[in-house]
Amino acid sequence: MIRRTASIVAALIGAAFLLAAAPAQDSAGKTLKIVSSLPRTGSANAQTTSMVNGIKMAIEERGGAVDGFTIEYDDMDDASPQKGNWDPAVESSNAKKAIADETVIGYIGTYNSGAAKVSMPLLNKAGLVMVSPGNTYPGLTKPGTGEPNEPAVYRPSGKIGYFRVVPTDDIQGAVACEYCRNDLNAKKVFILHDRELYGKGIADVFKKTAGATGVEVVGFEGIDPKASNYRSLVTKIRAAAPDAVFFGGTTQTNAAQVLKDLRAGGCKVPFMSPDGTFEKAFIEAAGKDNVTKEQGGVFITFGGLPSDQLTGLGAEFVKKYKAKHGVVPEAYAVYGYEAGRVLLDAIDRADKKDRASVLAAVAATKDFTGALGTWSFDENGDTTNKTMSVNTIKDGDFSFLKAVVGGAAKAK
Repeated sequence: MIRRTASIVAALIGAAFLLAAAPAQDSAGKTLKIVSSLPRTGSANAQTTSMVNGIKMAIEERGGAVDGFTIEYDDMDDASPQKGNWDPAVESSNAKKAIADETVIGYIGTYNSGAAKVSMPLLNKAGLVMVSPGNTYPGLTKPGTGEPNEPAVYRPSGKIGYFRVVPTDDIQGAVACEYCRNDLNAKKVFILHDRELYGKGIADVFKKTAGATGVEVVGFEGIDPKASNYRSLVTKIRAAAPDAVFFGGTTQTNAAQVLKDLRAGGCKVPFMSPDGTFEKAFIEAAGKDNVTKEQGGVFITFGGLPSDQLTGLGAEFVKKYKAKHGVVPEAYAVYGYEAGRVLLDAIDRADKKDRASVLAAVAATKDFTGALGTWSFDENGDTTNKTMSVNTIKDGDFSFLKAVVGGAAKAK
């Protein structure tokens, strides 16, 4: 009896020692992590820094916690020094790293649509929700707008786990073409693209819209984004005598060099490009002398409104951003902020603070009142917000021209 009692006491002491030595489970379970995967290396850095600042501001507004859970944030880079832009291998590694970390509850990214193709199926299979502040290629979510196997190929689980807070290029490409036709009076256009998912995709939409609206396409060519110059291409463009040139691509895929060579070659017609060039890095790379009205002008579409045109919570965000960082935020900063806010809201509403519950809560987002107005996620994971804008460059900075909401144009 004495020996048995002594054994029980020893066992209890040993158990107490083990409990004291081990971390408390309730404390360990009180931390959740949000990660973002954006190109932080290369010329996109200024844009993505503002997006990261927006995400951090969304977390800070919550006091760094949701429903008693501390929110940690990891700013991941999906670019490599070798490419100076997003890298498939790095994006894949980021997704796998996030999946392996059980505390990660949400993945904000990507900025580039091509990068999304890499991580979407990995995250979907793992049941980790993905909210993009920048992808605009429609094939990622909308059946019949991309390749035959899209978007099913990105959903191996059979469920939707990817959502985005920015309008898609099937809207933006059409807006760009209609602006060329109606506002620039362009009857003939030469279309260029960077051969990448985003750039080629929006160029295709522009071309399709041109065909349906009577705009003649006098050229449709892909460029080498790594080329040092495009002089021979400019000769071909001039011979086609277009009324405008549209470039489907980004600052990182050499949009500025295309513009510089056009102007150097005497091609002084309107140059139009999508939101991938709606950043100060594009103006700096192109040179202020090449973006002027006298040189033909530059016109840029954007899936939303520029910072100085935001109202309500959006205007409040811009004001807070300027007070905190001392500068006006880049165009996509508010989308990083909105992605962060909608994910935090979903975590708050989730029955359980696990991946499945948070994903379900994101999918159920309806009538969300945010910095981009009041909107919902539709059955494909796309935002119901369809606000677009057309902008130009004046005095070395972007200048708002027109908003297009649901097909209705509203000038400044």
